[in-house]
Amino acid sequence: MPKLAVLLTESYADWEAGLLTATARSYLDVEITVVTPGGNPVTSMGGLRVTPDGALEELKPEEFDGLAVIGGLIWEREDAPDIGPAVRAFRRNNKVVGGICAGTLAIARTGILRAIAHTSNSLAFLSRTEHYHGHSSYLDVPFAVRDGNIVTASGEAPISFAREMLAALGVLTPEADGYIAQFAEEHCPAAYRKAS
Repeated sequence: MPKLAVLLTESYADWEAGLLTATARSYLDVEITVVTPGGNPVTSMGGLRVTPDGALEELKPEEFDGLAVIGGLIWEREDAPDIGPAVRAFRRNNKVVGGICAGTLAIARTGILRAIAHTSNSLAFLSRTEHYHGHSSYLDVPFAVRDGNIVTASGEAPISFAREMLAALGVLTPEADGYIAQFAEEHCPAAYRKAS
């Protein structure tokens, strides 16, 4: 059974984890392990309180297939948790590492985006950290980008983030792909025209 560690922090963005974890766990039999810095309970931006399965610092990359860094307000603060050791350990072990929204800023701080195609909320957003060296590999696109085992997305792309994470983990089936695509159709202009 594939295993995905999902990193949540205080004030994490609810919508950035939901489709990924629900699809992975309920439809694709991926074991989800929720971790937080220090293993402390956290509350989302929407007020959902989560008691984690463990601490980020205690993760053993060899026991997982990937790590998803979910965005949240904390990543933009000076006292943001240092996830460098964990992210670099997952990278050394050739595991999937994904970041969405401000989670991409946390990943950028680790230095792993050099020469890796990636995206985020904007290039200026990632350039906030002096450890970011991926300017020439940045893609200004409204959907998730996967380059090998690295997946990145803006906060407005939780649907394609879920899809690309599942593809990188090697568990995406045609049925799951179709299921995820249905979420993107809600805001399709053609759908509005048909309903009118």
